[in-house]
Amino acid sequence: MTPSKTQTLDLILAGLMRRYRQRVPDVGRILGRMCDKGLVASEDHIENDHIAFRTMGVPQLGIASFEKIFLHCGYERRDRYHFARKKLDAFWYAPPEDHYPRIFISELRVSDLTDEAQQTIRSYTDEVSSDPVDALDLDSGEQVDGFLHRALWRRPTWADYRRLSEESEYAAWVIYNRYYLNHFTISVHNLPAPYNTVDTFNEFLEAGNVKLNDSGGKAKKSPDGLLIQSSTVAEMVDAEFDDGKGGLEKHPIAGSYVEFAERRVLPEFASLPPSEIRRHHRRDGFEAGNADKIFESTFSTQTKRSGE
Repeated sequence: MTPSKTQTLDLILAGLMRRYRQRVPDVGRILGRMCDKGLVASEDHIENDHIAFRTMGVPQLGIASFEKIFLHCGYERRDRYHFARKKLDAFWYAPPEDHYPRIFISELRVSDLTDEAQQTIRSYTDEVSSDPVDALDLDSGEQVDGFLHRALWRRPTWADYRRLSEESEYAAWVIYNRYYLNHFTISVHNLPAPYNTVDTFNEFLEAGNVKLNDSGGKAKKSPDGLLIQSSTVAEMVDAEFDDGKGGLEKHPIAGSYVEFAERRVLPEFASLPPSEIRRHHRRDGFEAGNADKIFESTFSTQTKRSGE
């Protein structure tokens, strides 16, 4: 990886995390409590397992467009995932160097929705007449950072947001939030015992009044038992919508959330002493069953219980 690409990627990731922290107060609370309890010496010692983005599967946008940013920075596309019930597809991307997070990009299969939902979505996305990433200087971290945080289409109306929510809460989330960072993920397996398992770390979180996504159980486990994940319930943000009269109206909607991952050591490396274990010795990739439930961190079935 060349110094210029390293600098570009560092700028992109820093910009994403800076805005993400501003929108998700849970991030600062969780990281601060980890430092206060001595789980890490500082926030810089927390490993970011992966970050995730949501996109609309239309020709000029979607994964085919968005992935160009990270492929240019040295990421490599890996496995594809299919979520039939949620009408989603996704890929994960391996980083150019181990200290960078993996990336998970999903897209809504817009053509699988009802005609009404498709028309609503395309009334916005058709404002993007060509692939916007093609117009970027991908060697400019500042330019890419600006792109990831600016509007791609007009401000949605509350009526359109609600209409989409009835059919696909994922669609509604993207129509408002666009490319905002959906979540970042703390690697708990690198924390000191006993906090190096998701089960114990979940107890630590709940002791700090953090609400966890309980869809499929608070700890979501892969069939091989080597990837365990959990996540917070997305925090509600005050969103401004077009009121259709030239003004704005505010409504609380789901923002972003925090995820936690435990990647256990692969069986063939079980005899290695802990001090020698590196990223490639642990379970890599993702698990569709886990991810299917993690998506629901922004769904009303979870956010409506966030005040419990």
